[in-house]
Amino acid sequence: MNQGIVTVTLNAAIDKTYYMNGWSSGTVMRVDRVHAIAGGKGLNVSRVLHQLGHPELTATGFTAGYNGQFIVRAAESEGFGTDFVSIEGESRVCLSIVDEVNHTFTEALEPGPLVTPEDEERMKSKIGDLAQKAGLIIISGSLPKGCRPELYTELIEICSSHGSEVFLDTSGAALIEGMKGKPGFIKPNEDEIKPWLHDTIVADRNMDSESDAEVSLHNYGAAIQKLAKDTRISRVIVTLGALGALACIGDTVYRVHIPRMNIVNPVGSGDSFVAGYAFAHVRNMSAMECLRYAAAAGSANALNPTAGCVVPTDFGRLLEQIKVEPWG
Repeated sequence: MNQGIVTVTLNAAIDKTYYMNGWSSGTVMRVDRVHAIAGGKGLNVSRVLHQLGHPELTATGFTAGYNGQFIVRAAESEGFGTDFVSIEGESRVCLSIVDEVNHTFTEALEPGPLVTPEDEERMKSKIGDLAQKAGLIIISGSLPKGCRPELYTELIEICSSHGSEVFLDTSGAALIEGMKGKPGFIKPNEDEIKPWLHDTIVADRNMDSESDAEVSLHNYGAAIQKLAKDTRISRVIVTLGALGALACIGDTVYRVHIPRMNIVNPVGSGDSFVAGYAFAHVRNMSAMECLRYAAAAGSANALNPTAGCVVPTDFGRLLEQIKVEPWG
């Protein structure tokens, strides 16, 4: 398989974190230290792929203004290629305030630039060019202001027309519309899988002999099978926190077991999961190995305070502890 990977982050941002020794509303506060990186789900995926050692990598999406210039420079300084579409306005800043005394976490998310129909057409042209050279396109995150939900469907269809596979990791209307483009991979969260859970929960309430966790897993297993059948998407995965993950790949459901860990920060673990799966997938590994790599990357990210950070030694150790088996 062509190992070139393109990540798409239409709603790219500067992820800036203020670390503070206490917090008092309505006063002047001094920040102890600041950490700023190129942010957005697709950029997290790029970062982790680079950390895992994947060489053929390009990040694209929309950038705008001085913040957009920072995003491009910051991404390139980390060692992976970029090919963004520059638009009018100003890319957003996602500000996180960490109070290290009271152990609180506050986020303020800017709206970002307004995307025009002309901008959408330029992005479609860019994706068409990149898809001619890449084996896998990973589309991640929310749609910026002005973007139609149908844009993801159109981007997926463009990629497929050039022979590229597509992984889609988004939510809400963008996920619902994007599934119509038949991506090769989706990762709905626990809330987004609920419409397919409805028919199975009632029947399982009478299963007194099973633990609550096993009943829950049974429901999710049935739901992802139904979603895969309804959408004809070949890889449907739902991550379940400490319970690991369930995946319907082809006609088989897999259970992914993860070890107990002291979680530092789970933000970015879903993006790292996608990166780990993609890393193994383009190397033609089996479905079970792809899931092992995914779970190891997602778990390793949770051991670090920065989203989209996988330390290779953590990854290697966890890879040996992850267990994947056919289930159901």
